[in-house]
Parts: sequence; C-alpha cells; structure tokens
Amino acid sequence: MGAVELFFDLVYVFTIIQLSHYLLHDVSWQGALETAVLFLAVWWGWNYTAWAMNWLDPEHAGVRALLVVLMLVALGMAIAIPDAFGERAALFAVAYVVFQLLRSAFMVAAFRGQMMSRNYAQLLGWSAIAGVVWIAGVFVPDDARLAVWGLAVLIDYAAPMVGFWLPGAGATRMADWPLAEEHLAERNRLVFIIALGESILILGSVLSGIELTPSVVSAAVVGFATIVLLWWLYFSGRLGNTEHEAPDQSEATAIARGAYAYAHALMVGGAIVVAVGIEQITHHPLDDADWSMAGTVLGGPALYLVGNIIFNAARTGVAPKSRLVALAALAVLVPFTPVIPALVLGLTVLVVLAALAVATSGAWASAGEDRAITRR
Repeated sequence: MGAVELFFDLVYVFTIIQLSHYLLHDVSWQGALETAVLFLAVWWGWNYTAWAMNWLDPEHAGVRALLVVLMLVALGMAIAIPDAFGERAALFAVAYVVFQLLRSAFMVAAFRGQMMSRNYAQLLGWSAIAGVVWIAGVFVPDDARLAVWGLAVLIDYAAPMVGFWLPGAGATRMADWPLAEEHLAERNRLVFIIALGESILILGSVLSGIELTPSVVSAAVVGFATIVLLWWLYFSGRLGNTEHEAPDQSEATAIARGAYAYAHALMVGGAIVVAVGIEQITHHPLDDADWSMAGTVLGGPALYLVGNIIFNAARTGVAPKSRLVALAALAVLVPFTPVIPALVLGLTVLVVLAALAVATSGAWASAGEDRAITRR
C-alpha cells in the first residue's frame, strides 16, 4: 500500500467526525436515516477507490494526481454533510457524483484496450444512472430528498450485485475482476481504526468540557473499554479481519465483494454509532436511558455484529454462532432500556462484548496451544 493512499484517508478522518456529529445532533429516526444515506454514499466512494487501487500503481504521478483531486472532492462532500439535506444538498450531491464518475473515467482511460477498461465502462454507466438520481434529489423539496437519495443509494449498491449489467453489453463476470484481497483487507483495517479513533476523539472532547464526577469517570471507563473490545473483536485471529489463507483466485473477488464492500459498511457504520452512544452515556450517566440512547448504545454494537456475521459468512460460508448469540443478547436488552440508567445500559453492553471476546479468544479456541509473548 502506497503512502498516497494513507494521505487520501486523511480526509475520511474529518468525514467520519462530520457523520458522527450529524447523528449526535439529531438522534431520531429521521436523523438516523439521513445519517445512513450520507454514510453509505461516503462509504461507497471510499470503497470504490480502495478497489481501484488494487490495479493502479500508487507511485505513478497520474495516480497520485487522481487521488489528490479525489481527496479535494471528498473534502467538498465532508463540509456539506452538516446541511446536506438543506442548503448544501447541491454541494454534497455534485461532489459525490464527480467523485464517482472521475475515478471510473480515469480507470477506463488507464486500461484502454483491456478487459478492465470494459469493466469500468459499465461501472461508469451505473454511476451515471445513480448520479442522475442524486442530482435530481437536489431539486425536490427538502422533505422528499431522503426518499430520492435513498433510491440513488440502492442503485449504487445494487450495481455490483448484478455485475454492472447494461443493455447490449451484458454483465461483467466476477472472474474478470482479479484482485489482491490482502490489499483490500489492509485498507479496510485502516478505515475501521479511523472510525474507532472518532470514538476516542468524542470521549476526550466530552471529558475536557464537563466536571469529572465519579459517574462521569465511570461512564468514560465503560466507553473506553467498549472501544477496546470492538478493536479486539475486529482483529480477532479467528473471526476478525486478520491475515488468513488466500482463497482460490476465482473465488477471491466474490468473497471480497461480500466481506469488504458490504460487510465492512456495517462494521464501520457500527463504530461511528458507538461513538455517539459513548457521548450520550458520558454526558448523562445517571439519567434513564431513552429510545434514542437504545438506538446508539445497543444499535452501534449490533450493526458491528451484523457486519461481522456477513464478513465471516462471505469468507467461510458459515455465520459464527457466537456473534448470533451476542446479537440476541443485545436484542433482549431493548425492552428494558427505558427503566435503567444510561451507565448501567452501557455497562451491560460492555459485559456482552467482553463475554464474546473471551468466548472466542485464541486461549479458549486453541485448546492449550501456546503462543509466544515475544516476536520470533
């Protein structure tokens, strides 16, 4: 992975901050749906760029120039997020559409005469179709924009599922998209760490501006431990995004599509929601939890677990039972949310995640296998 890709990710640090604050300012069904649409657009732009870099040389001057331009356009999307469903709708939609079209057009030109050029021409066609809907959403009334942009998201996300099928051109075969899966795995690890970093930033910001009472400190410890456990679970040697035996090349692309394009959207999104839940608990540790708090404190880990289930199912064909049990445990907590303090709710979620980490750790799963504490 080239340094330019790490540089490109810097704009996503700011973007994730913008998304978490958008949800934090409107923790309602409307706010959650709007945040989801914005996040899915941001994720799809990043995801397609990560895939494109499988086939490009990050040291080439033209590729570096492309990423710098995309970074600038992505910054435009990020600064539009706080008012994307209002006065800055045009900035967000136009930036997103330019982001998608520019990268695909570059790929068509870079691989002219090769199969990859044909593949990206069809991807470009689908991005253009979705782009029309994104731009149309700018001109509808504000209260209708969510529905129109939701349709645009569905078009974007459906495209790979149908092989970018177009009339007269047919569909592209998965075998025609050869890739290095480990590159995608590493890129997704880094963006997940960025998402967890937002939780740390929010926690630090909250603690810097309020009185450090015993309940606040306790809530902060619970929040920090939750972040650590999400990191621990994500990098689990058995069920996390760690190095593993590469699949047969003919299956690698299909596996990567499910594991990285789709599953990681839920895992990264879950980490962003967790950040909002931590802020709520730390600010109001002794208040009774309400339904909005249930949506973040329970919903964030639940989103992560659903993504992790899809991730493992894509890679192994099996949905891990431990994750399903943990998901069920979170669901059991939902009816009790309005009658327990926020700190107790956060602590209970922490216990569920801790139990999951212990149950699936290498110490239990490897039946006495010794692992050296030092590097060999």
